[in-house]
Amino acid sequence: MSHTMQPRLTQVFRFVRSSYADGVAELAYAFDDGEELVERIRFPNAPVVPAGRAAAFDAALKLLHLIAGISYYKAGVPPRIELASGPLDDATAELLDQLYLHGLAEFAYRNGLDLRGRIAFPRGGSASVVGTLDLPKRTLVPIGGGKDSLVAVEAIKSIGGEATAVWVGSSALIAGCAERTGLPTLNIQRELAPGLFELNRLGAWNGHIPVTAVNSAILGVAAILYGYNSIAFANERSASAATLEYDGQQVNHQWSKSLAFEILLGDWLHTHVAADLDYCSLLRPYSELAITRAFAKLTSYFDVFSSCNRNFKLLGPKPVDRWCGQCPKCHFVFLALAPFLPKPRLLAIFGRNLLDDEGLAAGFDALLEYQDHKPFECVGEGAEARAAMYALSQRPEWQEDALGERFRSEILPKLDAAQLALEPWLEPSPEHRVPARLQPALVAIGG
Repeated sequence: MSHTMQPRLTQVFRFVRSSYADGVAELAYAFDDGEELVERIRFPNAPVVPAGRAAAFDAALKLLHLIAGISYYKAGVPPRIELASGPLDDATAELLDQLYLHGLAEFAYRNGLDLRGRIAFPRGGSASVVGTLDLPKRTLVPIGGGKDSLVAVEAIKSIGGEATAVWVGSSALIAGCAERTGLPTLNIQRELAPGLFELNRLGAWNGHIPVTAVNSAILGVAAILYGYNSIAFANERSASAATLEYDGQQVNHQWSKSLAFEILLGDWLHTHVAADLDYCSLLRPYSELAITRAFAKLTSYFDVFSSCNRNFKLLGPKPVDRWCGQCPKCHFVFLALAPFLPKPRLLAIFGRNLLDDEGLAAGFDALLEYQDHKPFECVGEGAEARAAMYALSQRPEWQEDALGERFRSEILPKLDAAQLALEPWLEPSPEHRVPARLQPALVAIGG
């Protein structure tokens, strides 16, 4: 990396090449005529790609190269995108234009950038027509260490579905959850290009990227490589709701977990990789509250799961090691589980009572969208949080707690009680892309 390079002044972002050999995918990028940035993805115990799947594998690998590039593109956000392999067919260019625009919307908002009209993947190429590959009928289920993916795993187990718990990276917490599922496991490693850290030192733009999109593309490659006909994420309904709107643009922290992205990628895999490779979210019909209700029955996971972002690096035997108690995720999961668990059981999971800490008032206000917008985190909708808080405010065991008391006296009088019922949140939505063979699993979640 030349030490004179200023990432924010670069003119072109280049997709240089992608290759695969012996379980390692190499993805190369560059700014202007700078040095290559090479990312490596390692697929453990990789079999030889079957001849009949070679074209599908190449298509999935190409998409991975294009999607993973978002981690590097954002460092400079130059005005031009160039592809060494030539222009894309319209559907592929459209998928990438949408992903880079919406997936980087929060990054743009926080950095004061407007990416509209700036992102244009070269298009006009042609796509080959693909058919079915007769992939083995089994499912890759990504595990994130939190409650949602564990609900998805148990739902698939309930119908006797063949599945593998998969994750990218080396989190001990996720490994512990994956092990507890009892499923076979697959742990893929992603090594970012070392040059990215140098770019950061040289003043690169920085911020949130749609990591679920990158992981989805990695799993598209894995499905063809190892032989799976479905990838079932655990993204719920509220992932489609925008965090805020500015300048006429919706900003959604969870865009790559939204139904819009799921449709784009699911359709693309059907038309470009294999007609029988399904990409879906098993939890799409459900709200966070419906999912926490299902999770409240899965007691065997209570001592291993954590949705806390701050404590992802840490792992300890005590609840306080797994839940920081200060971040929006801790606050939301505590609040969402509270209506469905006996109070002592909930306090045992977290090691403390977050609703009895006046110092956390502002954090819970943001979840309720009271005097604030909801946090840039994967949390449920404000109306959901208000329904949970209202349910607790009606129960004697929660009424004495500082924040329960504050809700009843200060916030509740400003709300319309008719809109605070919990029940409507427990009803599934008909809008989802779960393939027929996995639909029986939905019963286990909604019941």
